[in-house]
Amino acid sequence: MIKEKVFVDKLKYEKELIALGYKYIAGVDEVGRGPLAGEVVCAAVIMPLDDIIEGVDDSKKVSEKKRDKLYSEIIGKAISYCICEVTPEEIDEINILNATKKCMKMAVEGLHITPDVVLIDAVELNLNMDTKAIIKGDALSYTIGAASIIAKVFRDRKMCEYAKTYPEYGFEKHKGYGTKVHIDAIRKYGKCPIHRNSFIKKFV
Repeated sequence: MIKEKVFVDKLKYEKELIALGYKYIAGVDEVGRGPLAGEVVCAAVIMPLDDIIEGVDDSKKVSEKKRDKLYSEIIGKAISYCICEVTPEEIDEINILNATKKCMKMAVEGLHITPDVVLIDAVELNLNMDTKAIIKGDALSYTIGAASIIAKVFRDRKMCEYAKTYPEYGFEKHKGYGTKVHIDAIRKYGKCPIHRNSFIKKFV
């Protein structure tokens, strides 16, 4: 059975908002809610919608090589973008959902142009502007997809830098997620300063 490729208009939501009179449309997304180590990272971006970058999609669906290329194109063309992060210590203190919401809010508020409306991947945010949460927004919205790629590349690069300081954990391979290799390393070497204590209780 041949599966037909379903066309997704990734500007559907943006077009609807432009028709309603909105001008500056920001997308916001996070990376790193699930890992056992490292920060949660959020990016907010306002993209020009008359100069589309081909290939922008949910960052998980894009190869590392292509993500790196898209990252450079996105930040080069963005009207405004901001990347923020919340530390493992604060994630332990306020929990990952609250940390994600805080991080997203900081990213939006860090834009040098105040957006008229914010498209958010799945999460409901309380902001002083109009918002629209979209389930699987990183795959359905061009603007959220752009934010997801910025956040993903930024966080992956940071985890590779951590790997140089803590080489025994293999952060450059799994980026802090709970793979067998990572969990085995925690059990063997214990935790390191970037581990989330609330996430690794059963492994130490």
